[in-house]
Amino acid sequence: MLEFRKLSKSYAGTNALDEMTFSVPSGEVFGFLGPNGAGKTTAMRSIFGLIELDSGQVLYRGAQIGREQLQRFGYMPEERGLYPKMTVLDHLTYLARLHEVPARAAKERALELVEKLQISGGPGAKIESLSLGNSQRTQVAAALIHQPEVLILDEPFSSLDPLSIEIVKGMLEDYAQEGATVLFSSHQLELVEGFCKSVAIANQGRIVLAGAVEALTESQTRLVVRVREDPEGSFLEGLEGVSRRGSDSNGQRIEVQDDGAARRALEAAMAAGTVLRYDHVRRSLVEVFREAVESTQATGAGD
Repeated sequence: MLEFRKLSKSYAGTNALDEMTFSVPSGEVFGFLGPNGAGKTTAMRSIFGLIELDSGQVLYRGAQIGREQLQRFGYMPEERGLYPKMTVLDHLTYLARLHEVPARAAKERALELVEKLQISGGPGAKIESLSLGNSQRTQVAAALIHQPEVLILDEPFSSLDPLSIEIVKGMLEDYAQEGATVLFSSHQLELVEGFCKSVAIANQGRIVLAGAVEALTESQTRLVVRVREDPEGSFLEGLEGVSRRGSDSNGQRIEVQDDGAARRALEAAMAAGTVLRYDHVRRSLVEVFREAVESTQATGAGD
């Protein structure tokens, strides 16, 4: 388990991290979410000592992180960190050797990743010749080259096409299933919702909501109602404690204040005709994210 304990960091009087606290369990893919300026990148950099915290600490398996642990960590920053004049193969092999991977194994691993990630141009391509998407795939490979037990990735799906996204997702899921700790940040919430088991949502340098995606999106107040004879949902007009939230092919989406309002909506639907659907629906992670972030006041924290 990777633990962030009361991380604090300020720049020129602005809190980038304000006692940020959360834990990332091993064996699952964990999403780190937040708007720009929430403190995500600062928190991830603190794992590797790239920024000096004012207070707080990051622990791995209950212990402080040192050089020995970092040798087993993989990090993909949001900014490109590739050597443009090297070939893909030489670059990946070099990084593997820095992590003390034997030369032969380093080359084999590099060739394997180039093939799996379908990096255009192959292992002999110069880094400077790569497209934005292929450069991103190479950066993913750089984080994976030494088969780390902890993976920290800052916006790994940026610039990737749908096929590449699925490939990278599959690789991260494989790592997690093998027991690795996988933490990544992303603004692509629809992707996160179907991929991550748990998330933490940050704003203004603090965690404002965290937990299992299934639990966070579960709702006892969101319903979908569909009546054959009244697809427009006029039967919902004027019902106390019932608010419309739109409609789609499944029916009218509503939010109810309490069990009494839910019962009134059902009774009105039954009186209007044949009820084709009446059940609870989950909130989207986008809705959960928006509500969590809007619940805090903007103070201009840095990312």
